[in-house]
Amino acid sequence: MAARGSVGVYMHEDCSRHDTGWGHPEHQGRLRAVSAGLERALPDLLPEVRSVAGRHLDPERLALVHEAGMIERVRRGVEAARERGEPIHLEADTVVSAASWDAALAAAGTAAAAARAVLEGRHSNAFCAIRPPGHHATPTESMGFCLFNSVAVAARDVLADGLVERVLIVDWDVHHGNGTQDIFYEDGAVFYLSVHQHPLYPGTGAAEETGAGEGEGTTLNRPMPPGLPRERYVEGLHEAVDQALTRFAPDLLFISCGFDSARSDPLAGFTLEPEDFRAMTVELVRKTRGTTGGRTVSLLEGGYNTERLGDLAAAHVAGLVDAAREEDS
Repeated sequence: MAARGSVGVYMHEDCSRHDTGWGHPEHQGRLRAVSAGLERALPDLLPEVRSVAGRHLDPERLALVHEAGMIERVRRGVEAARERGEPIHLEADTVVSAASWDAALAAAGTAAAAARAVLEGRHSNAFCAIRPPGHHATPTESMGFCLFNSVAVAARDVLADGLVERVLIVDWDVHHGNGTQDIFYEDGAVFYLSVHQHPLYPGTGAAEETGAGEGEGTTLNRPMPPGLPRERYVEGLHEAVDQALTRFAPDLLFISCGFDSARSDPLAGFTLEPEDFRAMTVELVRKTRGTTGGRTVSLLEGGYNTERLGDLAAAHVAGLVDAAREEDS
């Protein structure tokens, strides 16, 4: 069995079966690119990296985050796609196929399994190479390529069972995670921090959006324009994390790990390079280690340049390995 000091790379074969069509940005080739990049980098990542098979989420656990009507709309959409024998649209850019129900449960369940494994000490940290992405899915709506909100489900899963009391979610996807923000906007147990391009889809994530009720002050948005020098985005992330940690002490760190904030992504205009993702990963774990003990779980969100996606994912996992090695030194 894996132990502290190891990095779990979690995958589930059903995630690859979610078929949006090859003309869709969030297509089946994304996970192939991630797997190929990790395989190329594996000699430098051993012996810490362990490949782990994910699991399906119990569908009843979706209710920790999503309303029953939304869950049923996804289920009905998948059934319709199966009957027609082709993918269908739930809304303008969100597609389901006959395999999408299983893929969405595999994505959320794999994230939840990785979080539990890290909390149980089976790994120092973990990366979940999963799809569909999740951070745009709200309590009531699938949107923005996302069916269910995997990071929110995983966070609520460990909170509901009393495994942690406070969770920090850092979202560096270039698009604002409106769904994750909505889910936790009034929840003081979860701090949501996003660095994202503005203006850009979905148009949310203003600096003035800071939470409400018991969650007042536990949402922090850092909207930034496209085309800045890469150092500006890295500095913006670090400054935002420092600001969050002055008011919130997390037990567990999640990273909504979108690689569409890299240079040359077709859907956005940030300028990050693979070495930035490696360095940001190490620094996030380092900054939060005082209360999390280094316990970190990252989830693949966006990233649509498949020629670069594998190298970007490998750089992030290398950062997790660096962090695990720091912990053991």
